[in-house]
Amino acid sequence: MMWNMLKLNEVNLGLRSDSRRITIFVVYLSLLLDNVLLTMIVPIMPDFLINSIRKNEGKSLNNQEYHTSYQVYGLEYIAEGNESIKMPVMQPSLTEMFDANSENGRVSLLLSSKALVQLILNPMVGSITSRVGYPFLLFLGTCILFISAIVFAFGTGYLALFLARSFQGVASSCIGITGMCLVAEKYPNEPSRSKMMGFVLGSVAVGVLIGYPFGGFMYDFWGKTAPFLVTALFVFIDGALQFCYSDLKPTEEKSFPAVGWIQLFSDKRILLTGGAIGISTSTIAILEPCLPIWLLQEIKPKKWQLGTAFIPDSLGYFIGTNSVALIAYQCRRPTIAVVAMALVGISASLVPAASTMLQLVVPHFLLGFGIGAVDAALVPLLAALVDTRYSTHYGTVYAMQQISVSLAYFLGPVLGSCLAKAVGFPWMMRIVGFVNIMYCPLLLSSGVLEEDLLKGMEPQRRGHRTRSGYEEFSDSNSSD
Repeated sequence: MMWNMLKLNEVNLGLRSDSRRITIFVVYLSLLLDNVLLTMIVPIMPDFLINSIRKNEGKSLNNQEYHTSYQVYGLEYIAEGNESIKMPVMQPSLTEMFDANSENGRVSLLLSSKALVQLILNPMVGSITSRVGYPFLLFLGTCILFISAIVFAFGTGYLALFLARSFQGVASSCIGITGMCLVAEKYPNEPSRSKMMGFVLGSVAVGVLIGYPFGGFMYDFWGKTAPFLVTALFVFIDGALQFCYSDLKPTEEKSFPAVGWIQLFSDKRILLTGGAIGISTSTIAILEPCLPIWLLQEIKPKKWQLGTAFIPDSLGYFIGTNSVALIAYQCRRPTIAVVAMALVGISASLVPAASTMLQLVVPHFLLGFGIGAVDAALVPLLAALVDTRYSTHYGTVYAMQQISVSLAYFLGPVLGSCLAKAVGFPWMMRIVGFVNIMYCPLLLSSGVLEEDLLKGMEPQRRGHRTRSGYEEFSDSNSSD
């Protein structure tokens, strides 16, 4: 009898291990594909909107009146209409007037629509996770991501593309929240949870690194439809894996009540932890729209160099999430987050000091590394705080984390543009760095101590979830 029980336990351990590996794989793949689609449209949409959409509207440049402004040594010459006039200049300045300003506004609205939709939906998604379950919402988000990719592939009008981008906001909300919830649920014990969350967060950087060159290369050689169809194919495979291996039946676990929003917003430790994630993320959100303009004005890089400007921070984020996740639990996560935020602040202040593209690499890499370290330390900490103080449902706390990130990406570009106009790019980056550094004492004073978590962890879990002794043993000893 004892031998049979041991064999049964070994089989159960293998099944649970396989189930967790599949969960991590589909969450990683879903987040990666979401970020590939997020970034691949950046090199595609401006050119497509200016050329293809205007051509469909019958406003091609061949039959449209336009004028170009030329500047040579302070002298200005104007060429009007389609007349061939010999001009004493070699190249026009970047002020060709075929409603470029209007197109820039349309592109900005298109790109920002995802963050706005995600910001609105995050609270709703977080609230319903306890009613329908994490796997169902992850699958739903993957299906919507597939629809978004298909609409991007075949949509030709601005409205269709706007809807596709908005659909992605819905998908990102479902995937971003439930992905972290599933990792927290599947890995309830440390340090496995920190390790796996850091690994999964790295998918964001991988998706960004793939998205920009993949979108630009495919669009240049095969047109707009090809990159989105390839992405849709991988999203379909991701959804098929979830359909085959996940329990998608909506379940409401009434015995484990979800954490209420009032509870979260009255908890100083959770608020300050979420605030640290949002402020560090806002640094790169502010930098993204302002850095290319500053580079063109000050460093004047080649076009291919401009396209590589954000590679160092993506690499830094990837290394930061994966390396810090391995040591964060043993080395006090709040302390690591404080050091990382200070690194973000210092790196942001050093960005304007670069006079060449090569000099920009180190501060940009350290900036990404610091943001990745903050996420690797604090995202698992949110689950631990919920475990010790409330219940083992993580929907609302990770919805709050996604709200802080969405808010950073929605308000960051606007705030960055206003600051850059008011005080200039160098002082804008110094102000952003100063804010990150000044937040460190707040995080230290939040009372988030690892000893408190360790003391309260197991009693809270036993009170909210009944598990067999075998399951507790396998959780504490499994390293996958």
